[in-house]
Amino acid sequence: MKTKAKLLASLKIWVVIYPSITLFLYWFGEVLSVLPLYQRTFLLTLSLVPWIVFAGVPFVDLIIKQLSPQNPDKAH
Repeated sequence: MKTKAKLLASLKIWVVIYPSITLFLYWFGEVLSVLPLYQRTFLLTLSLVPWIVFAGVPFVDLIIKQLSPQNPDKAH
């Protein structure tokens, strides 16, 4: 994977993960605060990794695809 592709992939993941973690902690942070850190981290990753992999990043990919200009077929 080239550097540009890695940078784009990391940016897409960050665009999904930052708001996801923020909302997760906003909604569940107080309830989870009684648990030890390793258990909070386990629950956070257990719920957010599938969200990011199966829904969040594909959604960002869809948005990027819809916003990017369409390349016409160049088979002349």
